[in-house]
Amino acid sequence: MSAVHVIADDAEALAVAAELAVEFRREAAERDVRRRLPHAELDRLSASGLPAVSVPAEFGGADVGAGTLAEIFRMLAAADASLAQIPQSHFVYVNVLRRQGTHAQQEFFFGEVLRGRRFGNAQSEAGTKHVQDIRTRLARRPDGSYVLDGVKHYSTGALFAHWIPVLARADEGTLHVAYVPHDAPGLTVVDDWDGMGQRTTASGTVRLEGGARPRRPGRTPPPHLPGASTSRSSGPVAAPGSSPRISAPAAANSATASRSAQSGMGRANSRLIVAWSWSGRSSSGGPGATGRVPTRVSAENALGWSRTATWATIPPTPIPARWAGPLPSASARAAASAARSRRV
Repeated sequence: MSAVHVIADDAEALAVAAELAVEFRREAAERDVRRRLPHAELDRLSASGLPAVSVPAEFGGADVGAGTLAEIFRMLAAADASLAQIPQSHFVYVNVLRRQGTHAQQEFFFGEVLRGRRFGNAQSEAGTKHVQDIRTRLARRPDGSYVLDGVKHYSTGALFAHWIPVLARADEGTLHVAYVPHDAPGLTVVDDWDGMGQRTTASGTVRLEGGARPRRPGRTPPPHLPGASTSRSSGPVAAPGSSPRISAPAAANSATASRSAQSGMGRANSRLIVAWSWSGRSSSGGPGATGRVPTRVSAENALGWSRTATWATIPPTPIPARWAGPLPSASARAAASAARSRRV
């Protein structure tokens, strides 16, 4: 990968996105027809600095506004829908770190993003009862480390990613996100996406088979985030020795928090699991603020750093009346499909 540019502000981010959109539009149709995966284009995206524009300013990022980020996606999607879809998960998991990561995790992973590293995702599973019926397991080993077992589907971006955030359920039943390096033992990304349209997103399968733990535990930061879930009832916890990370608008809007709680979306208990602790320690007993190299610790010590918190979420958007009502039956859908075929 070429040298990575660091974008300074919203205006520069929009200018870079507009320039990339012109480039990506040229061969977008050919990429889709031939299913030519956009490795070179994603390297160009990383080198431009766009994947780092939501990194907080205190960590060296542009910290652009939500409107700017939406406009970036609009321009990229107008040029190549697949190339806009791929980094969606990247920005989701940058935001997870913003809201839920410890300072040590933020310092490490935001540094990775600023160096052009991309996040994928291994979140969704096929054949489950609902979106939170996560069957991938994060298990503790006798030596205090953690391993992952499970199969993920629709893993957009994972094939191209340097780090793959994995949504998994721990022994005590809570959901966690583990940031796993792409080359971790036991992790396999399968290029089996065969969708009709957006053929180059590589939204295929990720297999986690009793491994997927960092190879160099002495050099890798704590990879597990607080009970993080990007689905319905996320419940981020406070980093050890700090206050819960609740955004100012959400914390200030008690009416929103109340409505969210009534809808069953606003509150959940979570647990912080870290497989490695930092060799420095703060006065509160949590990871030290020095950012020193982590060392292995016992699972009992790691599990001792846990808290619960509440989270105020935006209430669900009401479904317009014209979309409400029961879905058509299978026979009705088949009849409609046959009618469309006859018209063609």
